[in-house]
Amino acid sequence: MTAAARVAPKDYFSTEEWAPLARKSAWKGPALIAHAWLVILAAAAMAMAFPITIPLAVMIIGARQLGLAILMHDAAHGALHPDLKVNDWLGEHLTPGGLGQYRSYHLGHHKFAQQAEDPDLGLSAPFPITALSLRRKILRDLTGQTHFKQRWAPLFRRIAERTPDQSVLGILGRFVRGRPRFFIGAAVTIAATAPFGFWWAWFVLWWLPSATWLPLVTRLRNIAEHACIAKDEPDPLRHARTTRASLIERMFLAPYFVNYHCEHHMFMLVPCYNLPRTHRLLKAKGVMAGMLTAPSYRDVLRQASSKPVKADRGGGPTPEDRGVERALIQ
Repeated sequence: MTAAARVAPKDYFSTEEWAPLARKSAWKGPALIAHAWLVILAAAAMAMAFPITIPLAVMIIGARQLGLAILMHDAAHGALHPDLKVNDWLGEHLTPGGLGQYRSYHLGHHKFAQQAEDPDLGLSAPFPITALSLRRKILRDLTGQTHFKQRWAPLFRRIAERTPDQSVLGILGRFVRGRPRFFIGAAVTIAATAPFGFWWAWFVLWWLPSATWLPLVTRLRNIAEHACIAKDEPDPLRHARTTRASLIERMFLAPYFVNYHCEHHMFMLVPCYNLPRTHRLLKAKGVMAGMLTAPSYRDVLRQASSKPVKADRGGGPTPEDRGVERALIQ
């Protein structure tokens, strides 16, 4: 296996420039986690007080659910806190969890970025696709079809294909025990809100965002990061794309500096909150001209959906669909 080409910090930065970029703060990472949860709680409170704002709350909460996954990603790089034990505790218990499994998987992606061994290569391989195909994917995400297929369809398949010695209750029991956060979180939230008449809050303000907006923004983020990048790309400045994000896009699509993905692949130990500064320094040094960048998410989606319609062969799942499902699992 041939690892992807990499760059060294000394190639671009002096020791004095690099030190603050690589420095991990003891408070910034935890503060970002607190910010994500506070935004979720504030959006939920807004929706419960003013139900007309529920669609807006679903988008805000879904984006912060993605934000928590992004912060777990930082924890996988040991960048959420300078103490690795604290880093791992935060990444395991205050984000979606599964940090150990994700770390092993994700570091393989960095080691072999855009090479044949890259476990995320399926995210970029199908592109470009047609605009019609992209619209179908977006529709599947927003209607919960992606979520159902990834989270629930395996359960129904196991029930349908069970052997005579397997009971439905046994299969359901194993399914519930394998997802303690989901079911305990649901039970605790419903118990806490039901006495005040908000028994529906968990279903509408946690499950619904995770079943609709989260799959959509996860897909769009993945497209922006690696779509339309050649397999076996030799240039380490073009293994991933940095996309300019407006304030609205940072609120609803690209939280916590995730849009600086080229910089992240170049210097994967830089904490997410230092990526904007890294970007500015690279721009000042004239490095940006050689990096893969995009002026907007709209521009990336236009590139990713530029395949002629006559080449579209139908609506079946693609490797990119499976890649998004894997990203949601992770």
